[in-house]
Amino acid sequence: MTEMPETEREECTDCLAQPDPENNTRIAYVMKDGGIHETWHTPDCPELTIMRINLEEGHKQVLEQDAWAKGVFPAAHERLKQTAAAMPGDTAAQPFVAALTELVQAQADNLTGFVALHRWAEIMERHFPPELPDPGHTAE
Repeated sequence: MTEMPETEREECTDCLAQPDPENNTRIAYVMKDGGIHETWHTPDCPELTIMRINLEEGHKQVLEQDAWAKGVFPAAHERLKQTAAAMPGDTAAQPFVAALTELVQAQADNLTGFVALHRWAEIMERHFPPELPDPGHTAE
């Protein structure tokens, strides 16, 4: 049988609502220690109304930022590729340019999410491999 995490209940200072699933709204989240934090609100609670407004405004802002980014990203990506291609291959910055170009390409291939950490690690390892031991050097 699975053990239920401990629930920490906080009373809303605006509406003083008690747990009542049929009439009130429960706002809950998982805390870092694995416990659950919850607060109950009445339907007309000012704090709940402000929370909903902030969530809706945040969602709207994310959608606007996403639309803007999808509009400018392709052209910026193309400028990066052109600049990288024009750089001489023997410059000290070349590994950095190659890694950046590949990372941006990986993101361009997945505009609906983020490049996962394992892909970053693969690309960085390829362009900046760990120092290998010198085969001509013997340990004394």
